[in-house]
This record gives sequence, structure tokens and C-alpha cells, in this order.
Amino acid sequence: QVLLVESGGGLVQAGGSLGLSCAVSGRTFKNYVMAWFRQAPGKEREFVSAISRSGEATSYQDAVKGRFTISRDNAKNTVWLQMNNLKPEDTAVYVCAARESPYLSRESYLYNYWGQGTQVTVSS
Repeated sequence: QVLLVESGGGLVQAGGSLGLSCAVSGRTFKNYVMAWFRQAPGKEREFVSAISRSGEATSYQDAVKGRFTISRDNAKNTVWLQMNNLKPEDTAVYVCAARESPYLSRESYLYNYWGQGTQVTVSS
């Protein structure tokens, strides 16, 4: 059983920053591609960012490119999402996901394990 637990969400003003973390249980964290997705009220879940197993390759949704940074530490079984210059449209529940594959993907159905999510609210 793989358990993903997110933390770090909260309320921030537009232009501010927040850092999310996702702690993953198990000894095979280094075998997972990790990703962040988000879901705003009334909208479908959307891809935010993904990172390769080694951390050398990353992918971002265009709307967050240049503002968000994904990183991981395989020794700590943790992946992070640093969010800067936040905008009201970034308001959503952010969810961490893991994929047992060497390939990055933006498709949620390809991810095997999911966290419960953490709320990020950006006020204008």
C-alpha cells in the first residue's frame, strides 16, 4: 500500500507564495514519476506539474510555467511544489499523484496512487 500525504496549503493573497509537500510511504519512491494535479470548484481535475524519477526532467502546465517549481528528494520520499506569484485562478485543491512508470505524463488516469489533497486559496 502506497500512502501519499500532502501538506502546506492555505490562504494567501495574490502575488504571494506557498510551498506544498507530499510525503510518500514505502521504499520504492524512487521508482515513481510524481505529479501535482489540481481541481477547482466546478471544474475538472487538471495537470499542474510532473517530475521524473531522478528529478532531472520536469513538465509544467503553461499557466504555471515560470511561477511554480516541482522538486523531489528520493532520500526523504518527498516531492514539493513551490508556488510563487500566485493568482486567484490558482485557487483549487492540489493533489499529489504517483505513477509506476519511467515516463512523465499529464494524464491523470495513468497515475496509480493519489493523496487526499490540500486546499490552496488565493485572494485578490
